[in-house]
Amino acid sequence: MRIITGKFKKRTLFSVPGNTTRPTTDYLKEVIFSIIQNYEDKKILDLFAGSGSLGLEALSRGAESVVFVDLSYKAINTMNRNIQNLDCVQSCRIYRKKVSAFLKKSTEQFDMIFMDPPYDRNLVNPTIELILENNLINSTGKIIVEHSKDEILDEKWTSKFEKQKISGKSQITVLGEINENI
Repeated sequence: MRIITGKFKKRTLFSVPGNTTRPTTDYLKEVIFSIIQNYEDKKILDLFAGSGSLGLEALSRGAESVVFVDLSYKAINTMNRNIQNLDCVQSCRIYRKKVSAFLKKSTEQFDMIFMDPPYDRNLVNPTIELILENNLINSTGKIIVEHSKDEILDEKWTSKFEKQKISGKSQITVLGEINENI
């Protein structure tokens, strides 16, 4: 696993040990970052962050800051190693919490939110609901979801789909202007 481009280009990232997480492949990361290319000065939220590779890629591409949320000790330790290795501690905050608990308490607004929940556990729709209920994304923000192609997003959001791409068992869905007319 590596950073694709930006100030940390080609730097290697540590993976979460064991098989409890499913890392985002370099191919899927390239798909995500080819869909949305402007991260300059953005505030990023990386949910179910694992190794932190999505948030760190955004930081490499000019994001202002990244908040990482994951419950796993192994993931938190791996994120810390990656952040230290890239020397970007000042731009990162890590929360070891259940994503739902974090979303219910957070008062911050973000420009982009990455979500990569465990597949087929019915976490995608409830997580999007919590983001919206707690007004955590700004009006021009985007939610980028990596999910199982078998986990269908609620039809009330279909008008907000900016892009969808299927690759193997995975699907990337980008939702934009999410706070308007839902």
